[in-house]
Amino acid sequence: MTASLRFPAEWEPQSAVLIAWPHAGTDWAERLAAVEDTYIALVAAIVRFEPVLVCVADDAVEAHARARLVSARVDMARVRFVSAPYDDTWLRDSGPITLVAAGGPPASPSPPAEEKEPAQPAAEAPRFHLLDFRFTGWGGKFDARRDDRLVERLQQAGIFIKSKRHSIDFALEGGAIETDGAGTLLTTWRCLHERHPQTTRETLSNRLAGWLRQERVLWLDHGYLEGDDTDAHIDTLARFAATDAIVFQACDDPADTHHAELQAMAAELAALRTRDGRPYRLFPLPWPRPIHDHGRRLAASYANFLIVDGAVLMPAYGLTAEETRIDAAAAAVLADAFPGREIVPVPCRPLIWQNGSLHCLTMQLPAGLV
Repeated sequence: MTASLRFPAEWEPQSAVLIAWPHAGTDWAERLAAVEDTYIALVAAIVRFEPVLVCVADDAVEAHARARLVSARVDMARVRFVSAPYDDTWLRDSGPITLVAAGGPPASPSPPAEEKEPAQPAAEAPRFHLLDFRFTGWGGKFDARRDDRLVERLQQAGIFIKSKRHSIDFALEGGAIETDGAGTLLTTWRCLHERHPQTTRETLSNRLAGWLRQERVLWLDHGYLEGDDTDAHIDTLARFAATDAIVFQACDDPADTHHAELQAMAAELAALRTRDGRPYRLFPLPWPRPIHDHGRRLAASYANFLIVDGAVLMPAYGLTAEETRIDAAAAAVLADAFPGREIVPVPCRPLIWQNGSLHCLTMQLPAGLV
């Protein structure tokens, strides 16, 4: 791994958070008003700590989004709009995965030999490398042709500085990977194997380590959420809180269909070791009460939080007193895992109707990129 280029952890300094505003041409159309309320709460929470970059499909969507945010008294000095077509609003999976030059002349990412690009002269080398993996709509489940071009369109719009985009012909979503910023990647076999069924784990590990500048890849074989159509993205299951700490979604209800699988995942996490051979400090999150929509179980997870400068934004699902109590218990776990950061609940119940939550909607952009 070249020391001058690295994949930063989410808790490192950021320049902005990238989102895309929902509109009537997206899958949110049926429940657009409720989802917009969540977006307003999300933007209001983010701008307390850093700017928000909002993708809009056209001028009408921008005008509407601006009016709603202004009426909610959101600090518009920290909101910037950029026009770009998109199929869906899950930018964790279609947005850029950014590598950062840590010092000295940065190198280009290291894909397999057949995909390597000519090296740039050191004097022209960018500070940020935007890895633009193929986005296939979670394995072809949904149309993703516009989403697959989102990073290219944003780069063309000139919002990223000192950067170079690298198109990589390999299906990978940002929600499928989690890094500690120090060379360790965490992911799930279920997801990556579904995307690349003919590829061995060893080959996948080598490719991910090369592209993402990781020294090792840790795999989880267990863990899923009913209603999740991402094939077990890691960001719904287990997240780094530090180089020696992992927060994960637990299930303490033996009667729940998730119990055996999430207990097995907890055992896998307990068996993992840090780079210096120690067990990770583990922070189990409480299990949300089942949420159904017309008989369909929705994929609620507290692990789908977003780390911003100075805070952790936590998905909240509570409507009843018991659900609100569990939200508070989850906030307490995150406060222990992220000392010194404010824990900010964001109401995300409308989001899980489309099988995702807070982290899935957002992509943090490293400091200096925007």
